[in-house]
Amino acid sequence: MPDMPSLAVFMLGAILLNLTPGPDMLYVLARSAGQGRRAGVVSALGIGIGTLVHTLAAAVGLSALLLSSALAYDIIKDLGAMYLIYLGIRMIASQGHYALVMPGNGNSTSLANILRQAVITNVLNPKVALFFLAFMPQFVDPTKGAVAWQFALLGLMFDTSGTLVNITVAQLAGYINTWMTQRPGFSRAQRWLTGSVLIALGARLALGTRR
Repeated sequence: MPDMPSLAVFMLGAILLNLTPGPDMLYVLARSAGQGRRAGVVSALGIGIGTLVHTLAAAVGLSALLLSSALAYDIIKDLGAMYLIYLGIRMIASQGHYALVMPGNGNSTSLANILRQAVITNVLNPKVALFFLAFMPQFVDPTKGAVAWQFALLGLMFDTSGTLVNITVAQLAGYINTWMTQRPGFSRAQRWLTGSVLIALGARLALGTRR
């Protein structure tokens, strides 16, 4: 495994990167502000699961395919963008308050659906895979052991840091939802807020390039 000084530098960089607002943080912020604190926390956990998928892909070398194949990159990117836009439009078009409830209570959004949507959103973002290939190799030392295991360790450390940051964001943004739900007139604004952010993230992904 990498030596302790390298791990310390890696963790410092990982924390700073995870504290920088990006698509994942905005996704969690929109979910929490629009649907409540639990929705935000579950979304943060879903993104964490998706990041584990990217970590595994990087460890076994699958992510290199996205780096070398423009077609593969574009297919994954477009699927991810369409999914985000679909979620945003569905939320805006929903009738009444698009509230968070536990499974089985009407047609609102369950925690299981929110988790699934967050995982899919993260997995279908090829820029996460490319980021892993760009950031982590500089901390991997083939002389320190199996490269795949080093990738897995670094990915787990990065994912843990990012998940904790996103959970904190979800908790803070949940106060916005609490304030808004106490004012029935803001129900429509909640749906538009979350839906618009999801559509914007989808458009940003669709229009983005590998660099």
